[in-house]
Amino acid sequence: MTGGNLTRDEAAERARLLTARHYAVELDLTRGDTTFGSRSTISFACAEPGAASFVDLLAPAVRSVTLNGVALDPAEVFDGARVHLAGLQAENVVVIDADAAYSRTGEGLHRFVDPVDGEVYLYTQFEPADSRRLFANFEQPDLKAAFQFTVTAPANWRVWSNESLEELTQDAAGANVWRFNATEPISTYITAIVAGDYHVVEDSHIVRLPDGSDLLIPVSAMVRKSLAPYFDAAAILEVTKAGLDFYHRIFDYPYPFGKYDSAFVPEYNLGAMENPGLVTFNEKMVFRSKTTDASYQGRANTIMHEMAHMWFGDLVTMKWWDDLWLKESFADFMGAYALVHATRWTSAWVSFANGRKAWAYRQDQLPSTHPIVADIRDLEDARLNFDGITYAKGASVLKQLAAYVGEDAFLEGARRYFQRHAFGNTTLNDLLEVLEETSGRDLKTWSRAWLETAGVNTLTAEIDTDAAGVVTAARIRQSAVPAFPTLRPHRIAVGGYSPNPATGAVELVERVELDVDGELTELPQLVGKPRPALVLLNDQDLTYAKIRFTAEEIAAFERGGIAALGDSMARALAWSGVWHMTRDAVVSGRRFLDIVLRNIEAETDISVVQNLLRQAGLVRSQYLDPANRAAADAKVSARLVELLAAAAPGSDHQVAFAYGAVRAASRDADFDRLKALLSGDLGYDGLTVDQDLRWAIIEELAAAGHDDDGVLADREAGTDDTADGRRHRAAARAARPLAEAKAEAWRLVVETPDQPNDLIGAVLGRFHHGDQEKLAEPYVEPYFEGLAAIWAERSIQNAERIVGGGYPWPLASDELLARTDAWLASDAAKAPALRRLVLEARDDAARALRAQECDREA
Repeated sequence: MTGGNLTRDEAAERARLLTARHYAVELDLTRGDTTFGSRSTISFACAEPGAASFVDLLAPAVRSVTLNGVALDPAEVFDGARVHLAGLQAENVVVIDADAAYSRTGEGLHRFVDPVDGEVYLYTQFEPADSRRLFANFEQPDLKAAFQFTVTAPANWRVWSNESLEELTQDAAGANVWRFNATEPISTYITAIVAGDYHVVEDSHIVRLPDGSDLLIPVSAMVRKSLAPYFDAAAILEVTKAGLDFYHRIFDYPYPFGKYDSAFVPEYNLGAMENPGLVTFNEKMVFRSKTTDASYQGRANTIMHEMAHMWFGDLVTMKWWDDLWLKESFADFMGAYALVHATRWTSAWVSFANGRKAWAYRQDQLPSTHPIVADIRDLEDARLNFDGITYAKGASVLKQLAAYVGEDAFLEGARRYFQRHAFGNTTLNDLLEVLEETSGRDLKTWSRAWLETAGVNTLTAEIDTDAAGVVTAARIRQSAVPAFPTLRPHRIAVGGYSPNPATGAVELVERVELDVDGELTELPQLVGKPRPALVLLNDQDLTYAKIRFTAEEIAAFERGGIAALGDSMARALAWSGVWHMTRDAVVSGRRFLDIVLRNIEAETDISVVQNLLRQAGLVRSQYLDPANRAAADAKVSARLVELLAAAAPGSDHQVAFAYGAVRAASRDADFDRLKALLSGDLGYDGLTVDQDLRWAIIEELAAAGHDDDGVLADREAGTDDTADGRRHRAAARAARPLAEAKAEAWRLVVETPDQPNDLIGAVLGRFHHGDQEKLAEPYVEPYFEGLAAIWAERSIQNAERIVGGGYPWPLASDELLARTDAWLASDAAKAPALRRLVLEARDDAARALRAQECDREA
């Protein structure tokens, strides 16, 4: 990872020694397209006069350093990542004037030139430690301070920061000088700047506070001008206002950051970032083409997630990255909770159960799994812990905690937490303290089981019956893998479902709530009653655990048993259980596909439909025995074409099945159909073959050898000369089954530094096409031989995309595992974060091999 690391011990010592008070940051964005001027004036106290410390800064050059009026030689005090300061006084002022560099990879101050109109757009992204690329500072979350930004920018630009504008003037050269009001005390990683000639929609919102007064909050939404025709700002602001109303009602703490701007920005590495007063979002949430309601729900969830951070994370911030969960787990939980209670997406927990939790379960079964409260030794560890455990597992556990202590006690604990620690920093114990107060429960044992240990438990129902099918004994068995043996307490519901003879629908006939603890828990409530056709553990998704089904239940699912379930959450949990059994090589990949194809048409939740299509694609590419792939591909393709033809015109299901049919194309007839769709010779009533769908078709045709010369991709890029169009063109070219196409792609993303991360992801996503194993073989050794240099020389986002996306998973074999193990045993594997990424890739390959063996034996 390029740039200086910072350890937890160094941060703790600096926090013990220093108190940050105020930053005056002056930026000059008129100096060209490579560097900009950055001048930081930092006021801070030192608890031990005479001591030494350092300021963090990643910049090409430092022009001057002045400490308490004394000029220091930059060549002596700046080492490329830190400005070293000695002889500190009780109160200090340091002024550091530097030339900082624009980013092309999304960290620091990212500079994007829109190919449509040549406009320049800037935005910052700092988490966890990239504000030091913009200005000199103490880059750790517990050295909070007030920040005041002054930005000199071209006259035709607008500039935004965390706070409102204090003064706008012009300098002698005609540039505008934007001086913003000082912020409340916040951490460095959530300071922010957005600049450029953005298209902006401005509004305001009034929140009625409990004392009867009104809080006026200016709100806005912005996007680059070429995306303005697609920008549904009214819908975005509607969700924003609903969130402000909701969080004020349940948190009882007024929004503390004045205004609320939402900037949708290009080439963004994340989904969004919770900068107070200036939230940045990935502009992929501005939809150029028709999409399903699941996309709008996902965007609304992100809006609610980031808004929750204004309280969980911005107002009250973790002391160090060990407690990253204190903000991310809460925001992930509150995102779904707010959707259910404040928007039209009242089934958001269904999407969470089927989507977000699948991410958590996968992450928790990797060799790199960790407790929710993690051991974060340094910034490299911190960067990789923005994962499914910190977000979705943490949110799942908080959902269980809210059920355990009661929602009223849970929310009252949040209110006391904000009041007690406003603008401060906290650890796990600070939160447990208030929740123990409000609930009356001892949460230390709960915390040790759920927050401080890793791994996921599996729950299995063991039901004994007599010859008449009456239950004679019932129990729940809890298990864990040897590496993570903790058996946890679970509050769950058990649902018994059986077919209604009159309608055929599978309906709830029995529901029991109980506590599961230890290896075996008796279930006497079922004894003496007919065995339900389906015993659904964790009904309504109250806990975090995998569930297992019997062979008879799986067979019923193959006959349409999931589709017959009337309850959407019950279906989501059934799908989740089948998916776990497939990933664990208990159910074969072909059987999973059969269950999907039999039941998906009746699934009403479009987010579940799309998730199933993604999972089916993963099964086709990785979990099938190679000898079975062609027949399975043909079966999937034929069924999805049927579903597309039968879908209601203009419906979300039609859109989902259209993309599914495109991505499943495998036969000559399929590719002829894609060509006809692209040319307009074939159509489906209600389906528009718009820009995104056209690119999906072109990429599949290219991967199948129907665009070897790149004519289709080049022609499409000529009519869609946008950032998205250029990215899709690069992906389509990389997908071609040609040695020269793979060489071109490898040079573009692996051998060419500082490429946008979304370009790297798109190209590597097509580089390793499932049936192009021979073409990937020449890149196995270059991949392993280049890992150490990539990690050392690239930004961490660039490196992470290349390490994960470049791993040759289509070549999954014992030989690949052995080569990976040899690399892991070498000196090149010393960087812990790099080692973690390769271990995770190896685990995916090993899981694929186990799944292929299961499919072979089936």
